[in-house]
Amino acid sequence: MRADVVVIGAGQAGLSAAYHLQRRGFIAAGTDADQASATYMVFDAEEGPGGAWRHRWKSLLMATVNGISDLPGIAKPDVDPSEPSSEFLTRYFGGYEQELELAVRRPVKVSKVSRADDDPSGRLLGETSAGTWSAAAVINATGTWTRPFWPIYPGQSNFKGRQLHVADYVSAEEFRGKHVIVVGGGISAVGLLEEISKVTTTSWFTRRPPEWRDAGFDSRAGHDAVALVEERVRQGLPPQSVVSVTGLIWTPALRAAAERGALDRQPMFTAIEPDGVRQAAGTLLKADVILWATGFRAELEHLAPLHLRGPGGGIVMDGTQVAAEPRVHLVGYGPSSSTIGANRAGRAAVNAILRLPALAAIMKGTNT
Repeated sequence: MRADVVVIGAGQAGLSAAYHLQRRGFIAAGTDADQASATYMVFDAEEGPGGAWRHRWKSLLMATVNGISDLPGIAKPDVDPSEPSSEFLTRYFGGYEQELELAVRRPVKVSKVSRADDDPSGRLLGETSAGTWSAAAVINATGTWTRPFWPIYPGQSNFKGRQLHVADYVSAEEFRGKHVIVVGGGISAVGLLEEISKVTTTSWFTRRPPEWRDAGFDSRAGHDAVALVEERVRQGLPPQSVVSVTGLIWTPALRAAAERGALDRQPMFTAIEPDGVRQAAGTLLKADVILWATGFRAELEHLAPLHLRGPGGGIVMDGTQVAAEPRVHLVGYGPSSSTIGANRAGRAAVNAILRLPALAAIMKGTNT
């Protein structure tokens, strides 16, 4: 398979990139007009549309999910606040793909991207579950959902109860009658504490005291938060989430959870024991479940042959472009991990790719 640009991933960031490629004149690879037109392909590892939203727990409703930005070109349909976000967004993304006739191939897992050093055209090579491909540029939009982060704590393997990550959460009902420890200081942690504490007892542990935001979160605050994350990736540091910069925002539901004691945060425990956790003060807190709401890491293992990471594990970025490899763009990474940021990143990546000599020559020939 051969295309001028390959997009890996069809979540919000990947669909945004595909939209802007199509808008700039790219057509789906494999059509009759390939010889005269710039081409693109989109590979997605999922069985159907929706990206990571396909896997969100059913109780995460549109009324409680964080703000979801419209995909470029087609606004969201009317929202039923009581509908699970997984169902609504899967339907929205699927309709978007169909209406725009985006070239999404699935389920296709990309396992490796490397340089074709012996290719005079300087193309990138990829290996997938559906065969190999080559491209002049790659827009990577694989997100984080498939790489949940599990911290390691002393005694973790000896715990007799259940341990799970947010990625495996289904519903609060499965914990009824059990004492649940939630670990993590982000939106998922407080959201699940609010939900689980309605049906059973909970305890909340974080490494650092959570920072709550009483003031509204306006566009200026959002801009400032994204700028801080951008500065980190520009320096080649591993990205922090935008939420880690903005802090947690009080909602009526969270205030109610605080009133019933569900948000009484405790400093991180020192060890895990068979029947619970050893608290910082030295006492044993018995528990049946440990729910790790400890975030995710970027899914970039397939890019390992390109050696993009620095000594500290980060990647030096220039906007969406990998500074050391201008043919590779990361969207939905770092500052563009929010839905609004993902849309902007898709457009920015396409604009930058069109400045690559190989792509500029192709587009010049297409437009003459």
